[in-house]
Amino acid sequence: MKKLRAEQKIQIRKPVAEVCEGITDPEQMSQYFIARSSGRLEEGSTVYWEFPEFPGTFPVTGKKMVINEYISFDWTGGEPGMLVEIFLTPMPDGSTLVRVVEGEKDNNEEGVSWLAGQTGGWANFLACMKAWLEYGINLRKGAFDFMRKPV
Repeated sequence: MKKLRAEQKIQIRKPVAEVCEGITDPEQMSQYFIARSSGRLEEGSTVYWEFPEFPGTFPVTGKKMVINEYISFDWTGGEPGMLVEIFLTPMPDGSTLVRVVEGEKDNNEEGVSWLAGQTGGWANFLACMKAWLEYGINLRKGAFDFMRKPV
């Protein structure tokens, strides 16, 4: 049975070095994706991300990193087959094609539900990153307040 993988891509009108920095620098990531991080995303280290709409911290372990080409991390707490990979491809016009792949899950009801959520989530991540890096706009701010549980 074929495994499921979440995949999305977008072209960002910034050089690959700026896009790579936008993914690994916690100050920039906090403008479009996370609320805060305990540190910079680097190969072999674990940082803790906080999201504005979820309580608690989430461990994220940097896996393989090739500057300006490839970033991978595990944010599942070690669940097998759930690596997130981000591929950065410089385009002839100086922009960057960003492709995110996460997976794998079995092709069953649970897997299909996961696929829908992660595919939508990565589309949102990419759109928010594009808005921040190209225009300095934080699309995520207030977008998921409805998900917060009342205190």
